[in-house]
Amino acid sequence: MDLFFFLLFALIAVACAINVVVQKHPISSALSLIGVMSSLAVMYLLLGAEFIAMVQIIVYAGAIMVLFIFVIMLLNAGAEEDKGRSWTAQLMGFPLIAALFGTLCYFAMTWFPGTGYVKFGDFKLGDAQHIGYALFTDYLLPFEVTSVLILIAIIGAIVLARKELD
Repeated sequence: MDLFFFLLFALIAVACAINVVVQKHPISSALSLIGVMSSLAVMYLLLGAEFIAMVQIIVYAGAIMVLFIFVIMLLNAGAEEDKGRSWTAQLMGFPLIAALFGTLCYFAMTWFPGTGYVKFGDFKLGDAQHIGYALFTDYLLPFEVTSVLILIAIIGAIVLARKELD
């Protein structure tokens, strides 16, 4: 039963991710990205990482996506113009993606031959104590750099969206 739900939400995540790229309106893309984040949270729950699942919902599907939608509305971004696609991209796109996927699968199978299968609920390091310890010891510098990058992105969005004063 866990495998069924995992495959179902993996399919939902992939479909929403494709929809992020295909949509012409940025708000629709952002809402599809919320679907991806929510599906990932359910997959984390199935794997036994309850804390990571809740952080995924609260931080990514909640706060970050609200920020994205706020910036999109602040920039007043409209629908993307349809410029047409080249015939080369249309004919070669799917075969090249299939070749890339096959190559990645081949290298994953040859580089990691002895890895076992995932057992649902077997992951025991997803609680708040282990995540907090790792975040504030081993990953403190990347955590702080990420916060500074997010601050720079917010300031850049404000500068871009600011109207010129007459």
